[in-house]
Amino acid sequence: MEYITRIVDKEIKKKLSTMGAIEIKGPKWCGKTTSAMQVAKSKVEMQNPEKGKEYKELALTKPSLLLEGEKPRLIDEWQIVPSLWNAVRYDVDKTSNRGQYILTGSATPNDTDEEYLHSGVGRFAIINMKPFTLYESKDSNGKISLKDVFNKKANIDGIKSNITYERLAYLICRGGWPASIDLPDDAALEIAKNYIDVLCESDISKVDNRVRNPRLTRNILRSYARQVSTIDSDKSLYQDVIANYNEVTDRTIIDYIHVLERLHIIEEIEAWNPNIRSKTAIRTAKKKSMVDPSLAVASLGASPRDIMLDVNTFGLLFENLVDRDLSVYVNSIGGYAQHYRDRYGLECDCILHLNDGRYGLIEAKLGGVEHIKEGEKHLLELKKLINANKRMKEPEFLMVITGFTDIAYTTNNGVMIVPLGCLKE
Repeated sequence: MEYITRIVDKEIKKKLSTMGAIEIKGPKWCGKTTSAMQVAKSKVEMQNPEKGKEYKELALTKPSLLLEGEKPRLIDEWQIVPSLWNAVRYDVDKTSNRGQYILTGSATPNDTDEEYLHSGVGRFAIINMKPFTLYESKDSNGKISLKDVFNKKANIDGIKSNITYERLAYLICRGGWPASIDLPDDAALEIAKNYIDVLCESDISKVDNRVRNPRLTRNILRSYARQVSTIDSDKSLYQDVIANYNEVTDRTIIDYIHVLERLHIIEEIEAWNPNIRSKTAIRTAKKKSMVDPSLAVASLGASPRDIMLDVNTFGLLFENLVDRDLSVYVNSIGGYAQHYRDRYGLECDCILHLNDGRYGLIEAKLGGVEHIKEGEKHLLELKKLINANKRMKEPEFLMVITGFTDIAYTTNNGVMIVPLGCLKE
């Protein structure tokens, strides 16, 4: 299969040229190893079914042997033997060469692992990878560049998206898994379902060799999926799980959620806390988010038709899709994403920050004139609050990202209305 260029490819090459080693983190099946192999000149696969046991023994007794090979050398799923981190760190220190190693991992080692606690500062660069964005999978035409929007070079008016309401529901259910992109629609929908099956039956226990209950895992995932794109309290999540699975404690649920975070399934979004209201007014809870909305759909056992008939759920899943794509786009141009909520009901689904201090405010609205107007109203209210604070810079732009509105335009108030199917980095 021909390699599909990823947005993160440029970051991999750039950081490999400046650091001794890089680590690419992300969920299984998102394409980490495939992207790494575009630049690696040799590799060792810790999960190799024929040599994996031998590799593990070497990693514990003579790890330097696993580092031998043409550079850059890829060590795939390094976290299986966390001591490899130190071996790579030591070799980078010893040689002072750049671009020596690429480590890929689909799980974060346990914080209590003493071998992993040694810092990689100055030796490692960390790269986070997610499934395909709509632009990478060629579902977005990419006619509106987020970078151009920040630089005020984007002329958005009249640009059209080809994603229909029905197609959007399908894309949310399919997700951005590389294995699904070239499959027929029906077959592509099975990828996320299979992912959840493997996660519940195997990966949830393999991550730290502790037996965990597959049925409880499914219950937690289902409850979490119901709350995706919200800042609902963890207590309400626990109550929902317990209602369906009586013999479980809050502590056990917390343990399972922590493991799901280590497996990069759950990736919650930090709250923005600007100095525009009193500290007690701003809600600092993280927004619940999954690395790909298809995992939420699969956890709910839903189909494209199911979510089309449930507009509220469709809207929350659409916001999760927007968060996935925007986090990749803004990271590629040097930035990160947060969200804003306060106790007065004012919200902003996504605040994109660049490292140079610029930022933009974004609302995600599935569609419909009234919902778009509501999003515009929230953005203008938040901008007014910001302007009242003389110490804060104004946002570079206000944007409502829509699901099935097919034409981009700018309102009389200067708010950009942009279909997600037109965006790229």
